[in-house]
Amino acid sequence: MKTVLITGASSGFGKRVAEKLLDEGYTVYAAARRVEKMTDIEAKGAHILRMDVTDNGSVEAGVAQVIKEQGRIDVLFNNAGYGSFGPIECVPMEDIQRQYEVNVFGMARLIKAVLPYMRKERSGLIINTASMVGHISFPVMGWYASTKHAIEGMSDALRMEVKPFGIDVVVIDPGPVKTEFDAVGIAALDRLEQPEDYKPITAAFSKYFANLYAKCPGPEGT
Repeated sequence: MKTVLITGASSGFGKRVAEKLLDEGYTVYAAARRVEKMTDIEAKGAHILRMDVTDNGSVEAGVAQVIKEQGRIDVLFNNAGYGSFGPIECVPMEDIQRQYEVNVFGMARLIKAVLPYMRKERSGLIINTASMVGHISFPVMGWYASTKHAIEGMSDALRMEVKPFGIDVVVIDPGPVKTEFDAVGIAALDRLEQPEDYKPITAAFSKYFANLYAKCPGPEGT
């Protein structure tokens, strides 16, 4: 059975996919910082990796462990990411950089760590989680959307580069799904210092976003 490495596996899509693949008999390595939230999938048979995708050493050690134990990685589900909202002018540079470190550079670290083994096998699948806002953007979501646009562009180039080696690259573009995503994004917006000029648009966004996520399905329904 194929070996799958999943990042961002402590909640949301990552955890749901891990559960589904375990049910189907795959060998699953579930990676995240919050390993305490994965005891349930560990009990089902998942191999748990404590991994910080913003840290080169953590990523390389995790990939090396999978290779040592299984000899291969057939599928990388590059799923770690989060949203942090606010007007372009108002979001602090450190928050922008953090989003890129997780959402874009985190994916890059996993891809660069896994690809040498997939090329050797002349086989593999890389799945990158982007978003519908990787194609469009909205007020207050600009920086988050820009990270997803980056994933789309990188993935399109990567797909063409690795096709000759028998490796495929797939991008998934979810719309609204009830995970921890909405709570994290709105919490960041609530903490944001902003001029009065922007408050009407951020208030309207918060109201719309709350209503949208109150009605949308969870990952188990997608």
